[in-house]
Amino acid sequence: MSLRTALTRLGIVAAGGALVVGAASPALAGDDWGHHDGHHPKFYKGRVTAPGGLNLRDKPTRGSAVIGFAHYGKVVSIFCKTPGENVKGNNLWYLLADGTWAWGTARFIDNIGPVPRWC
Repeated sequence: MSLRTALTRLGIVAAGGALVVGAASPALAGDDWGHHDGHHPKFYKGRVTAPGGLNLRDKPTRGSAVIGFAHYGKVVSIFCKTPGENVKGNNLWYLLADGTWAWGTARFIDNIGPVPRWC
């Protein structure tokens, strides 16, 4: 094998390993608006609009276990969005990264800034 071929293969392996490590590691909450791919922030922001606050769940459904709570007006960190159970005409749920990774219905979280990416 030529030196050029060996270096090319090494570069491909190194790049692939970096992609796997980057994809498997969620961003840290302290780096809210850092750009990891040049286009999207690691975390997005939203404000809780549910009058009595919002139950945060372990799955994007109303019947799943409540694992947290966000008070009305709280600004939350959103990692991504996914379709889930429909809540008052909105089937989107946000994966929140405020201490515990938990799901909150997008029906009661208003975006601040860009719309979150898909999970």
